[in-house]
Amino acid sequence: MSEATPYRRVPGSYGPRRDFRITVGLREGWDPEGRVYDVSEAVRTARRWMRRRVEAGKPALSGMAARAEVTYAWPRPDGTVGSDREPVAIFTGEAVHAYLGSLSDAEIEAMLDELAIELGQALGQERIYVAFCDRTWILSCEPDAS
Repeated sequence: MSEATPYRRVPGSYGPRRDFRITVGLREGWDPEGRVYDVSEAVRTARRWMRRRVEAGKPALSGMAARAEVTYAWPRPDGTVGSDREPVAIFTGEAVHAYLGSLSDAEIEAMLDELAIELGQALGQERIYVAFCDRTWILSCEPDAS
C-alpha cells in the first residue's frame, strides 16, 4: 500500500478465503402456481438466525442476499425436452478470517446447514443448495432423498 493512504491492513484479518453460498427457491413447492416469496423474507429469516446465535454468544455468518432466477432443462420420457425457470434467493458471503478465522471448516459448514434449513423451512422448500470453498451439497427434507 502507498504511504499516502490512511488505510492499513487490519491485524489478524489476513487469511484464507472461505466463500459460501446458499441458494433457496422462492416459489413454494413444485406447482407453478405455488406461493412466491419476496427475497425480503429470506433476509428476515437470516437476520433472525444471526440474532439468535449472537444473543447466545455464538458466532454467526453475515452476507448479502439477492434475488435471481435459476433456469434448467430435463429430458421427458417421450423424447422431448422440458425447461423452466424459477425465482431463488441467494445468500452469499465469506467466513471472514478476522471474525471467524478460529473456526474450522466443519464448524462453518454446520452453521451453513443450520441457516440453510431455516431458510428452507421459512420459504417452503424441499431442497436447498449450499456451496462452501471448493465443496457443494444439497440439503433435502424429501422422504426418499439419497
